[in-house]
Amino acid sequence: MDLIKKDEGLKRVIGVSGLALTIVGFTIGAGIFVLPGIVGAQLGAFAVFGYIFCGIMLAAIMLCYAEIGSRVTTTGGSYAYVEAAFGDFAGFVIGWLFFIGWSVLADASLMNIIADSLATIWPVFLNPWIRGLFIFVLLGFMVMVNIMGAKQGVSVVKLISVIKLLPLFAIIIFGFGKIDSANLHWEHLPSVSTFGSTALVLFFAFSGFESALGTSGEIKNPKRTVPLGILMGGLLVIIVYLLLQMVTQGILGNQIETFKDAPLAAVAEKIIGPVGATILLITAAISCFGSVSADVLNTPRVLFAGANDGLFPKFLGKVHPKYATPYIAIAFFGLLIFILSVSGGFQQLAILASAAILLVYLAVILATIKLRKQKQEAAEKTFRAPGGLLFPIIGIAAIVWLLSSLSKWEILSTIIFIAVICIIYFAMKFFKKETS
Repeated sequence: MDLIKKDEGLKRVIGVSGLALTIVGFTIGAGIFVLPGIVGAQLGAFAVFGYIFCGIMLAAIMLCYAEIGSRVTTTGGSYAYVEAAFGDFAGFVIGWLFFIGWSVLADASLMNIIADSLATIWPVFLNPWIRGLFIFVLLGFMVMVNIMGAKQGVSVVKLISVIKLLPLFAIIIFGFGKIDSANLHWEHLPSVSTFGSTALVLFFAFSGFESALGTSGEIKNPKRTVPLGILMGGLLVIIVYLLLQMVTQGILGNQIETFKDAPLAAVAEKIIGPVGATILLITAAISCFGSVSADVLNTPRVLFAGANDGLFPKFLGKVHPKYATPYIAIAFFGLLIFILSVSGGFQQLAILASAAILLVYLAVILATIKLRKQKQEAAEKTFRAPGGLLFPIIGIAAIVWLLSSLSKWEILSTIIFIAVICIIYFAMKFFKKETS
């Protein structure tokens, strides 16, 4: 099992800033435009502490990713980490959980959010044919940019990350002067059950950073870049989330529940007038576009890595002769997103996404613990999370707690999905043996 870089035919072009901004692009998606209202309505002024609590949980998981990402430098991100520690079978399960249970369904949903947001301003996007053509053109653009090179793909993600962060920073800067300090005081603490259910929503708003590591085989000097990129990107996300909640809570106060569907738009309108709501609506669409763009950059590398390991169809492992990118995997991923985006048939499977990403996190943390036991040469010294097993244990405890909040139908659906993946794996092994 390869831990260190092998010749995959890809170019290492992604630096610290590229990785950090890709993490920001993944994590700060459409959710941030409604999240302050949901959390504020449930927790009131105590919401700030909910962010801090979830930030600590996320930091523990991020530190594990930073450690294992500096050790396992082949393409595939979470898939590559689990496969290196536990073998093909575990890697296959995690790869499909991540690919179908998280990336494809989430991206299809985001593409529809983009169309819905623009339809509010331009009703022509309610026409299914125009809507479908629009989604096809957007996805086609993303696919072509990423086929031309990871560097080009990262450049687009960087640009979109900056565009969507500017209005958010403007709300923070100009909104602080309009905060009513009385709105930041709480009269009573929320119940444990209320805090738990809200923390579940918050935690998933923080997730997404792991997708940026799908390009691990194209990251320059991963022993340094991966830890720094994760920590810088994660810190920026936590700060932005925390400040936006404070400004939103401080300006809207008890009215936050009234505007829970579009709290940031309401804040922007109070700051600069009706045009502010329109700007935030367009920014939300751009934010969704940035999240999908980042995923089109990263997730196809999971397919590429699995194809190289003989777990996915071989054609997905082809590298473009000119651009040195996994072009077929990128095009295939874009096609799947398009089909689900226009069919709308993905909604009944969306409940798998939350459980899927938790199981992926859990597997990566366990892989981190296992790989710690392997000796390394002094010249190959990599990043190691401080505190021994403290942060892995915090991460595991947080994941188990959040998994316990899932409904029985979500748990049953996840078990069925994993069972299907296992059947596919053993069927592939059987037919490969029969034909060899």
